[in-house]
Amino acid sequence: MTSIPSKEWPKTPFPKTLVSVVCLAGGLAFFVLLASFLLISRPVVFHPEASFSYSVREFKNTSNPSLEEGNSNSAVLNDPTNSLVSVGPAPGSAESSINGKENVIEETPSQQLKEKSFSDKGSVEPGNSKDNLSFLKVIEEAGNQSSGYNDQANDPVFSSTSTTGGSSPSAPVTNLDPAFVADSDCDLYHGKWVYDSAGPLYKNDSCPIITQMQNCQGNGRPDKDYENWRWKPAECDLPRFDPKMFLKLMKNKTLAFIGDSVARNQFESMLCILWQVEEPRNKGNRRMQRYYFRSTSTMIVRIWSSWLVHQTSDPFDSAPAGVAKLYLDAPDEVFMQYITDFDVTVLSSGHWFAKQSVYILNSEIVGGQLWWPDKQKKIDNVEAFGISVETILTAMVTQQNYTGLTIVRSFSPDHYEGGEWNTGGSCTGKVMPAREGEMLENPFTSIMHKKQVIAFESALKKKSNKSKLKMMDITEAFSYRHDGHPGPYRSLDPNKITARRPDGRPPPQDCLHWCMPGPVDTWNELVLEIIRKEFEDK
Repeated sequence: MTSIPSKEWPKTPFPKTLVSVVCLAGGLAFFVLLASFLLISRPVVFHPEASFSYSVREFKNTSNPSLEEGNSNSAVLNDPTNSLVSVGPAPGSAESSINGKENVIEETPSQQLKEKSFSDKGSVEPGNSKDNLSFLKVIEEAGNQSSGYNDQANDPVFSSTSTTGGSSPSAPVTNLDPAFVADSDCDLYHGKWVYDSAGPLYKNDSCPIITQMQNCQGNGRPDKDYENWRWKPAECDLPRFDPKMFLKLMKNKTLAFIGDSVARNQFESMLCILWQVEEPRNKGNRRMQRYYFRSTSTMIVRIWSSWLVHQTSDPFDSAPAGVAKLYLDAPDEVFMQYITDFDVTVLSSGHWFAKQSVYILNSEIVGGQLWWPDKQKKIDNVEAFGISVETILTAMVTQQNYTGLTIVRSFSPDHYEGGEWNTGGSCTGKVMPAREGEMLENPFTSIMHKKQVIAFESALKKKSNKSKLKMMDITEAFSYRHDGHPGPYRSLDPNKITARRPDGRPPPQDCLHWCMPGPVDTWNELVLEIIRKEFEDK
């Protein structure tokens, strides 16, 4: 076979007429225009979620926005103690914050909620002091001593209740129908804390959104065993949190945490766990924090609501302006306007009922906390809490367009031993879970839990929509976790006091919120188990 010289290779035919050239150029131009249109209408960085689109009305709060009074119906962005790292908009975009200050959004009722990202802030709750302890203030003067800790290093298991159903003096008793607790197949809330050498679900330096107050290791806490205790139900196993399973179950769905700073604690725990498999986009605005997981179009939301009912600081009858007025028979409209867009809602409240407030029922002042001029109140803060829980849960189970799953996280116990948060109470030196019988009785925790359970059962009887209502009853199990709080390790201050003074007074500390990582992560393992049961059955 004779080879063809290189200069004589046969040439590929190509269009030679003017008409052919024009057609080819026109087709190429059409393709470029079509591709540009698709990129503009559906950019790679933004995927609108049909299930998370709402009409937002402008909420004009005429109450005094004082942080000291804890205005729960407006969010505050410029709080240096609560920096939330965002994967925000492009530099210089209209959505980005300027010099750390918020961009105020003015919206009419017909406008869709605008996607907002902030360079270094998410929406944060009011009521934060410089130390961001919500109603907890720095304790400079304290009284009674609390007991020290016992060395339990050689005992790997601590029980929350006996197998015969007995409990410690401070452990609340729950008589709820198991079908309305987490899972009718297993009682998740009676069991033991078991040491787990596998360690926590994340590390404090692997999650960029931990509030510094709860970053116990980052703040210099010397011990770490509090991170390694897992909850083991008596009748079954509580699986270790699987972030990929969670995102799969929550595909195209929204989970909302609504409540006070303890709800924020749980919200941040959930984000830290999920952050280990995917970095979310911050789509928060001044009304709510929102983090979007693109792989499954899952949104995690947090909305601040101190009491879960309507509140204002406007004057009412004999109650002056500046004091929080709680309308115990009216749900908090700030988050109720969004409720139909949530597939799972985790509600929690209680601790703000220790703050100064006035209680209004049927348009009449019926009581108050730290405010009552004639000392003849009809309702105290415990009764007010029970009424508020029944009000908000009744609203959830009778809102006809709401079909989601509502999880009520029961009252979270604090561990101020030897006094209250402002009278010398302390959890300093607690490094292990309490043994059976070691817990000190906490009557306030017990009665608050009881009121919450009664309100839950009452609301359940009024259910008229297609939603689900479940109680996540963590109170008894977490009564044993006096070791899981920040204590004196609340800040990066190198000069902070962490030991008792020579006269026995404890240092300023937080025995209400939970270290991260730490026991609070178990709450989200329980949330996942409840969600798994509900969604896998479907």
